[in-house]
Amino acid sequence: QVRLVESGGGLVQAGGSLRLSCSASGRTFSTYAMGWFRQAPGKEREFVAAIDWNGLITYYADSAQGRFAISRDNAKNTVYLQMNSLQPEDTAVYYCAAGRVASAAKGEYNDWGQGTQVTVSS
Repeated sequence: QVRLVESGGGLVQAGGSLRLSCSASGRTFSTYAMGWFRQAPGKEREFVAAIDWNGLITYYADSAQGRFAISRDNAKNTVYLQMNSLQPEDTAVYYCAAGRVASAAKGEYNDWGQGTQVTVSS
């Protein structure tokens, strides 16, 4: 099991950028695939991006492709989500998650952070 803590959320104007961070506890972080998901009010939690254990393979939701970038620093036990060209529809609580394989499926992830709010104003 790994404990995850997200940070970096906030209020930004449309067109702006934010970088989310997710810090993990434990010595086995480098063995986990990591994912970012988001949940807007009244909507299901949805996949945003995922990265495999060594950072060589990444996946993105169509809505994130070309605007968001997932990366990780195993020496720092941290995964990042750089978000550019943010739009009001990106407003949501963003969660990071740890699992055995990089996947868009929520069920592949066993450990979740508490989330960080991202609000994009028009």
